[in-house]
Amino acid sequence: MSSSAAPTDVAPVAVSVIGAGLIGARHVAHVAAEPTTRLHSVVDPTEAGRALAAAHAVPWFSDIAAMLAAGRPDAAIVATPNRLHVEHGLALIAVGVTTLVEKPLADDLASGARLVAAAERAGAPLLTGHHRRHNPLIARAKTLIEEGRLGRIVAVHAFFWLMKPDDYFDAGWRREPGAGPVLLNLIHDVDLMRHLCGEVVEVQALLSNAARGFAVEDTAAVLMRFANGALGTISVSDTAVAPWSWEMTAGENPAYPPTGELCLTIGGAQGSLSIPRLDLWSYEGRKSWFAPIGVGRVVAPPAEDALRLQVRQLARVARGLEPPLVSGRDGLATLRVVDAIARAAREGGRVAVET
Repeated sequence: MSSSAAPTDVAPVAVSVIGAGLIGARHVAHVAAEPTTRLHSVVDPTEAGRALAAAHAVPWFSDIAAMLAAGRPDAAIVATPNRLHVEHGLALIAVGVTTLVEKPLADDLASGARLVAAAERAGAPLLTGHHRRHNPLIARAKTLIEEGRLGRIVAVHAFFWLMKPDDYFDAGWRREPGAGPVLLNLIHDVDLMRHLCGEVVEVQALLSNAARGFAVEDTAAVLMRFANGALGTISVSDTAVAPWSWEMTAGENPAYPPTGELCLTIGGAQGSLSIPRLDLWSYEGRKSWFAPIGVGRVVAPPAEDALRLQVRQLARVARGLEPPLVSGRDGLATLRVVDAIARAAREGGRVAVET
């Protein structure tokens, strides 16, 4: 990762944040605090948006057209509801703004593909907000795998078990299809599995809403086949009292009390790795279940907020210094896997991931 210090002879990248909800407000705080960026504006039609802009002493606009008419930013972060991601992304890309779209990139594959194609035609960099890839511990895990410390990956398992409180569902849209843990939460885990273990080619899935009875799922089980032959499983529930999820283990977001447990395990022919603890299990001599197996904890770089690291990279991409760590095409590939999971749950049987 590059240093956070901006070169003294280069002006900070002007970033507009579109959407002033929970994640939008976090983006606003990071853009305002990061030396390589400056907060250009907040775009949101609500009074909360106006108040957030006022708190940071920047212009407030009710829509993107008004913001662009007043002066184009160098970059923008789209943190609006999922159904608006493509509409807002297209408006920014059309005028050449480097744009980061929160996950999921779109709420359906066709519109996501349209957004990616538009960005590539326009030559406007498009990033997807899978911020966990920016976390230093994920970068360290990726390096361990690429160094061959695990050997050939054969199996991977991810947990997303936690309890969302009752008042989380006071917003009606969270009780409707598409707002459950598969699209809103599991998509992050799928992206990390793709990033660390390779492309997913086939899935099977079961969904259940038995616990809450809402139209949206509360629990899911997913089986995945990777292009390299590895098999993966994901167990998902937002109605389980449990400590095993990225949110509850990584310590990335101070809103979630960390448990010190693990949420992702990757098994290889030479060793196995747990995340986020980065425990690496292997044999010193003969590989056998009769032999003692040893464990070493790999030291990750000092923890930094991955959302801020993502903002820092957005600035470098906007300056043309490097390509996105998570491109729009990457975001679309992850969305294809999640779409296949949803189809597998509806149809039963195995479903191939679209390519």
